[in-house]
Amino acid sequence: MKQLSFILPVFIILGGVSHFLQPEMFQAFIPEFLPRQFINYISGFIEIIVGLAYFYKPTRLLSAQVIFLMMIVFLPLHVIDVFKEFPAIGSKIVAYIRLPIQFLLIYWAWKVLKFNKN
Repeated sequence: MKQLSFILPVFIILGGVSHFLQPEMFQAFIPEFLPRQFINYISGFIEIIVGLAYFYKPTRLLSAQVIFLMMIVFLPLHVIDVFKEFPAIGSKIVAYIRLPIQFLLIYWAWKVLKFNKN
């Protein structure tokens, strides 16, 4: 479990970096009435910071808690995307595939959180 617990924050960091490299992909998930570019970059920055915080022992548990909460917060975005005529993630098929992956990410984040509480 220890190795898997260090892979998850790497995914979070890479996701955060992706907000800067492919902003259009993430902005499609953000409602139009919100400042899409600002929210995209702030969320990417937060993901990078939270992922990096996992590698610093004093902030590891807090980071694991935030990662778990982020995975839960992201779930409705993927549920909504499944029901869109034109999903932000690209296609209906990809949206259907991506939704169960979010549940796996929530479970993984929960396991990492429990691992760090012990």
